[in-house]
Amino acid sequence: MIGQRIAALRKARALTQDQLAVFSGIDSSNIRSYESGRSMLSVFTLVRIAEALDSAPGDFLVDLTSDMFSAPVLTVDRALLEKSYKPSGATA
Repeated sequence: MIGQRIAALRKARALTQDQLAVFSGIDSSNIRSYESGRSMLSVFTLVRIAEALDSAPGDFLVDLTSDMFSAPVLTVDRALLEKSYKPSGATA
């Protein structure tokens, strides 16, 4: 979803993926991965891409809902959270 929006705005700005990579300081292979949805991007990366496209990071997030993201990504995130999270007062 976000990757498709990045690609659409990049094309609207008449930029190639390589040009966006140069302007954002992000490797072009990563730009391709984000646009295709193969990789998730961090907030920091989204900010850099948004700045390179003369846009606000929130423009890529409008109308997104959690059900738009694949379950495996959410499962991995949840597993990592459960592995590292210990409630206050919990004993090991």
